[in-house]
Amino acid sequence: MPSKIYSCATSGIEAYPVEIEVDLLQGLPRFTVVGLPDAAVQESKERVRSAIVNSGGKFPAVRKVVNLAPADVRKCGPSFDLPIAVGMLLESLQVPDKKTKEAFFMGELALDGSLRPVPGVVSAALLAEQNGFKAIYVPAKNATQALLGANLRVYPVEHLRDLIDHLRGASLLCPAIPGQGELNGAADVSRCIYLRGQEAALQSITVAASGGHNVLFSGSPGCGKTMTARQLKKLLPPLSHKEQIELTQIYSTAGLLHNDQPLITERPFRSVHHTASLISLIGGGMPVRPGEITLAHRGVLFLDELTEFKRPILESLRQPLEDRVITISRAKGAYRFPARFTLIGAMNPCPCGYIGHDKKKCSCTSIEKLKYCKKLSGPFLDRIDIRHKMRPIPIKDLGHDNWFPLETFLGQVEIARAMQQKRFKSSVKLNSDILGREVNKFCVLSRAAESYLHDQLQNETVSARGYTRILKIARTVADMCGDEVIKEPHIFEALQFRLGKV
Repeated sequence: MPSKIYSCATSGIEAYPVEIEVDLLQGLPRFTVVGLPDAAVQESKERVRSAIVNSGGKFPAVRKVVNLAPADVRKCGPSFDLPIAVGMLLESLQVPDKKTKEAFFMGELALDGSLRPVPGVVSAALLAEQNGFKAIYVPAKNATQALLGANLRVYPVEHLRDLIDHLRGASLLCPAIPGQGELNGAADVSRCIYLRGQEAALQSITVAASGGHNVLFSGSPGCGKTMTARQLKKLLPPLSHKEQIELTQIYSTAGLLHNDQPLITERPFRSVHHTASLISLIGGGMPVRPGEITLAHRGVLFLDELTEFKRPILESLRQPLEDRVITISRAKGAYRFPARFTLIGAMNPCPCGYIGHDKKKCSCTSIEKLKYCKKLSGPFLDRIDIRHKMRPIPIKDLGHDNWFPLETFLGQVEIARAMQQKRFKSSVKLNSDILGREVNKFCVLSRAAESYLHDQLQNETVSARGYTRILKIARTVADMCGDEVIKEPHIFEALQFRLGKV
């Protein structure tokens, strides 16, 4: 009977189980791997051969067949090296099967038998725990990540020789134990900084942090757009444990999780350069990896110099901004990645940046201005909730100590988030997530507010999406004030944020 070893592969950020079946048959020495392996898995044959020999084992001189089930799903990456090697040793009776029946194995083998870290260990550990496995064997540098599977015994493996001795009972491996503070994030002392000037812009990002709304800053060069945008992360509340696990899965799948940071404890702030490719932004490649919009999940995606991005790249954000997920379709299947982020963009009002400036004259031609404005499409702008035009800070204000402590805005965010958690009975759903059919249920207006809103929009060209987004912003402003019903002042402020005027 063929030997079976259990491992997993990832689809998106989720893992699915893979059975590695190893069979030794009579015939000329030959090593065959089936089950839709990619090039990295095919090359594991040579790594497994050298690792077994260099670890003191014997490589069987018969025909060897390895099947990766399910056979109709493509397997990618070198993480199958270790389970294939263990299956080979098990089938050739070099190790007993007592400790392999309820265990997961994953890891990349070097030719000398040592193990290298692999991505996706967090998802693997959670899958193993959900499926009732008792232990998981991973490279030593991945051990702290695998500890997120709370009910698993995590065995860090430095060398294949150590694992062989462990399975034989000659020298047992010690399970990894969470160290003091290993899974706890450090306190965020940067929340106590101050920001000079631009109080109105700070109020914009306070509303954005309270309800998860997207923001666009426009203004002349040096007026503080980028500095203000970077403060948004500091206004966001701490991650819940569920959100930490979710983000850690994403970064583990992307291969960006470091051994000294096994758990993501801070909300991400991803600043993307305008030369970024489409795949780097939304995800893709082979194997499929998450892009910047997924790495910004539960955090902030900052696009500086927004109009310098290629238009197709900006248009690709329209669906994730609406659906909060990105689906990447390939011939072999579809991959879903979460993309629940707050978008904040910064741009100049014209190519030279000085149109409407108090002291500097704009040098752009009318054709240049028209071409510049067309870089952002109407459907893309329609998904931006808050639009704020920033003015340069006067020189006289720069010479005085007129900085604004962020702590004065944190209280409003906490009040609004608490009201939303009570309303939606969820700590992750925000006002920006309200669906169109839910607007009338959650965005209740007073009679005066409803009349005022309709009067103000009579001469405005507002889409159905734009109308609902005004109501969502007003809902957030009301929450920041602790009001259950949206009133006229809340509509007034929402119109300022959305339309830039009343």
